[in-house]
Amino acid sequence: MRADEVTGFSQLARLTLRGGTTRIHEVHQGIADRTFRAVGPAGRPVQVVHDAVSGLTYGLVGLALGGGARAVGALAALRASGTAVDDGAAGRRTLAVLNGAHGDLLRQEAPGLALGTTVRVAGRPVPAEPEELRAAFPDATGRLAVFLHGLTESEASWAYRAERRGEPGVTYGTRLHDDLGFTPVFVRYNTGLHISDNGRALDTLLTDLVDAWPVDVQDVVLVGHSMGGLVARSALHQAHGGTPEARGWTHLVRDTLTLGSPHLGAPLERGVHRLAAGLARVPETRPLARLLSLRSVGIKDLRHGTLVEADWTDRDLDAIGPATHTRVPLHDGARHFVVLATLSRDPAGRLADLLGDLLVSPRSASGDTGDDDRLAFPADHVLRLGGLNHFDLLNHPRVYAQIRTWLEQRPEGPHPDAPDVPTGR
Repeated sequence: MRADEVTGFSQLARLTLRGGTTRIHEVHQGIADRTFRAVGPAGRPVQVVHDAVSGLTYGLVGLALGGGARAVGALAALRASGTAVDDGAAGRRTLAVLNGAHGDLLRQEAPGLALGTTVRVAGRPVPAEPEELRAAFPDATGRLAVFLHGLTESEASWAYRAERRGEPGVTYGTRLHDDLGFTPVFVRYNTGLHISDNGRALDTLLTDLVDAWPVDVQDVVLVGHSMGGLVARSALHQAHGGTPEARGWTHLVRDTLTLGSPHLGAPLERGVHRLAAGLARVPETRPLARLLSLRSVGIKDLRHGTLVEADWTDRDLDAIGPATHTRVPLHDGARHFVVLATLSRDPAGRLADLLGDLLVSPRSASGDTGDDDRLAFPADHVLRLGGLNHFDLLNHPRVYAQIRTWLEQRPEGPHPDAPDVPTGR
């Protein structure tokens, strides 16, 4: 690991050890308070002594554990090899999970472990600069398929189960390249940050990418799995896509494909939110509620599919009550497609609506609110596949067959609404 990565891990260890000690103390204190209340005023002198001793003891333990983690980290940093954690597949998976679970905390407390929004080739970042892109994409075409992974995933997730099927390295991107001449562009980002923050970063990245691309860009397809689909929508919204103020790259977006994206929110996150609120009502379980509240803001954004900054700025994301939710329409001027999965083999049955794909319901994935406020996905732009789970959508022959069909059935050549977009060649 690099020295800054070692320091980051030691800082996380320090925060975990000290935070864990504090939570144990809070549970202890909650039980003790209930016991002393039952005893009544006669137990007050004992309670004062107990509280002082326990507070001092837990405080010293927390300081000792935190100090020990810091010292070990400082020594380890001196012996760091200089090899980045994400140079290996296991390290990339670790960083993806860490950033998804606590990406906001990492950016603040352990920046050496926090991911940025970058184009990746063979696991390595490629700056959006002409020479770098020309070297990384020697066979670049003017048709880009930009892939955005989901929560706790990375660009490697698009090869899900490919090796098990005897097709190592085969993804939707490689197939689209071979079949339709698209150049796949895989983006990695910090899934623990707000979706709107990642949308803004994607807007910046795509602006730079189109400007520096080795050949003239004809059109762009955005493909997002789960959270990735929401990040794509947020980027288009923040770039004013479909309006007179739209930034150049948005004019090139001809199609978007969202695969199991919770456009109306994720029921699992809503369940965790309610559970944490229930635990917070009882002193003995309140520390558990605080632990649950430590999940990243990116995860909390999935509760309602929050795409804009105004919906979370200066708000308590753990509060119970009506939430502000800005309706973000689909980007005008492009076609929008959905693929959703259901565990049930009958994707139209009751069980399919109940279980969804394990993480996202069909109604949320298709943006169907049940009233006139639904997202405007045409019926023939929504594919429902039974017998698959949420992660199967990352790389499955049945999904790709439909993606290819949708992308084949469109005019070739420049996007009809595209202005002359300058390139940095």
